Amino acid sequence: MEPSQLPQSSPNLLDKDQAWLQCLSIIKDNISLQSFKTWFEPIVPSKMAGDVLTIQVPSQFFYEWLEEHYVNLLHKTIKRVLGHSGRLEYSVVMEHHQGEARPYTIQMPGGTGKQSGPEVQMPVNIGQSIKNPFVIPGLKKVQVDSQLNARYRFDSFVEGDCNRLARSAGLAVAAKPGATSFNPLMLYGGTGLGKTHLAQAIGNQVRQLFPNKTVLYVSSERFTQQFVDALKSHSANDFVHFYQMMDVLILDDVHNLANKEKTQDVFFHIFNHLHQNGKQLILTSDRPPKDLRGLEDRLLSRFKWGLSADLQMPDFETRLAILQSKMYADGIELPAEVVEFIAHNIHSNVRELEGALTSLIAYTTLSNRQADLELARTVIKNFTRHTQTEVSIDSIQTMVCEYFDLPVDLLRATTRKREVVQARQISMYFAKKLTKHSLKAIGDYFGGRDHSTVIHSCQTVEDLMETDRRFKGFVDDILKKIKTTTV
Repeated sequence: MEPSQLPQSSPNLLDKDQAWLQCLSIIKDNISLQSFKTWFEPIVPSKMAGDVLTIQVPSQFFYEWLEEHYVNLLHKTIKRVLGHSGRLEYSVVMEHHQGEARPYTIQMPGGTGKQSGPEVQMPVNIGQSIKNPFVIPGLKKVQVDSQLNARYRFDSFVEGDCNRLARSAGLAVAAKPGATSFNPLMLYGGTGLGKTHLAQAIGNQVRQLFPNKTVLYVSSERFTQQFVDALKSHSANDFVHFYQMMDVLILDDVHNLANKEKTQDVFFHIFNHLHQNGKQLILTSDRPPKDLRGLEDRLLSRFKWGLSADLQMPDFETRLAILQSKMYADGIELPAEVVEFIAHNIHSNVRELEGALTSLIAYTTLSNRQADLELARTVIKNFTRHTQTEVSIDSIQTMVCEYFDLPVDLLRATTRKREVVQARQISMYFAKKLTKHSLKAIGDYFGGRDHSTVIHSCQTVEDLMETDRRFKGFVDDILKKIKTTTV
């Protein structure tokens, strides 16, 4: 008899562990390994009663995710293993979050994919027999000051290649907070690239579209200080319950929670509660989740549940559009060559770009002088001094090719020779690490390759540096040469 035929012919011969192992074998062949490890390895078979298999899942959110994303796969798998009348039920572990209370479980029906078969009823009066730990007697959901800056809106956030994904994701979240797969939404990038602006723009848009939703913006430093104050005043429970009432929580600079174990622990529970109840979380950081240090693994894994979108250094066209947008908003006119000069020479971040424009305008007002290129050079020299010796992509390509004894033209060619590919990847890595160019601009320097190729090249170099000492020696030698040349 074929192994695949055994469940259909003799389902009663299987115990719960055997049945679930056969289900896992089928499921594993139909989804990615990462999804399998995340959503199916934590499941434990708890009971087998006839043709009904009961599995235990760790949370209500876990159950809802399975039913939303894998209901058809589970339905077909159960039918294949247990036969046509086979059904699946869930045992969901519910946490009280109170020291004296133990976790309890409730039975949930399993989706059938086509809603066929007898319906399993939810237990009645659960809300009456078990106290909801998230409800505080006498505490009502009153109007909360959102702490948002009204100036931070989508229409004042200039879109470019450097931020298009992040802005598009932000618009999607604002239209359906908590109801998209972008939860949490992690916005990351260097200082002054618009993370706070975009995060607060999402909050302001949500408030406009959904007046009844409670939105709160808070920096990680203020969150930490509030928690410390709550501990001192013995009001930690009130602190937690307050944040659990939010519909949209925006936590800025989450990397500043590093090495603050108690603060991370309380945020972990707040995060879980909000996420499991379909509330939206928006986080900002100076680096992607995989590069964050000093944060617990359980937090980092949750940061990766949704979407991580980066904001990069703006290219020239975006910088020019940012300046023009600010001039329009402030009712200011400047000669085109002056605006282009500023856009060409300030490329570290948006904050310095706008600061240079403000300084120029202030100088023209106070000195009663017309703005021209000579004045622009004088005013912004303090903003550009640190970039005068910045290495260029051309010089990087030249030094890398000299090191490997290759013609520079090969870096822009389509050849896939190993030594050329290696030199190209190292050049892209240094271009991203040492220059202010966007990924798209870097790709253009290497024969018009797209930004995903640049990302892949940088990741490949980082991975090889960790595993190949000889390769790391190449990279270190070239870096020393670049730094010596640009000092």
